[in-house]
Amino acid sequence: MGEVLRTLIVDDEPLAVERMQIVCANLPGIAVVGTASDGAQALRLIEALTPDLVLLDITMPEMDGLTFASALAKQTPAEGTVPPVVIFVTAHENFAVEAFDLEAVDYVLKPVAPDRLERAVGRALARRATNERDSGEWLDEFWVPHRSELLRVGATEVDRIDAERDYVRLHVGETSYLLLHTVSGLETRLDPARFIRLHRSCILRRDRIRGLKHDGLGTWSAELDDGSLVRIGRTYLPRAKAMAGR
Repeated sequence: MGEVLRTLIVDDEPLAVERMQIVCANLPGIAVVGTASDGAQALRLIEALTPDLVLLDITMPEMDGLTFASALAKQTPAEGTVPPVVIFVTAHENFAVEAFDLEAVDYVLKPVAPDRLERAVGRALARRATNERDSGEWLDEFWVPHRSELLRVGATEVDRIDAERDYVRLHVGETSYLLLHTVSGLETRLDPARFIRLHRSCILRRDRIRGLKHDGLGTWSAELDDGSLVRIGRTYLPRAKAMAGR
């Protein structure tokens, strides 16, 4: 039997909680350990139950789902534990950007189809495994969905990382992979001795950078070893110059 995620369901509608429990009971990889009706109660239960996964509604009284996820991200986990990963489960389509900014694994719309939740749980398992391996260390590998598999990609194989809507695209030689993550989230977990962010939507592997170029009009670009240019964002220009010892 594979890994099972201890799961907390957070939703203020009893019928929605019951339906989610039924769906979860028929999915491998999930064991429901508790339920909560708002974010404040969920935070207390997380401390007591230490779940691996939170299935989280957005619109709730007292503390809503987005506020809860933000509070959870700021918590310092107990020694030897890894914070739970979050899948938003909601009837509202218009909060996806905020959800992914809070490093949610997925955003599932109600009514929840079992196969859709199963895909989300697969992503949660991959994210959880990555978090456990890299707790307190720099990220040294990615597990990326490819067709019906999860592939391991070493961080040192990645040439650049580009933001692409709610995903990032990992460029590995002539191949690329989509990963449900954010550039800002990855930046904090990648070794700065190996990677540098030079634009709000792009992280580069340092040893791929051949030089810095100026167009004479105030715009700088990084020239890569394949001859391509990546524009350097104004906010990130000081770190580019620092990299070049300027």
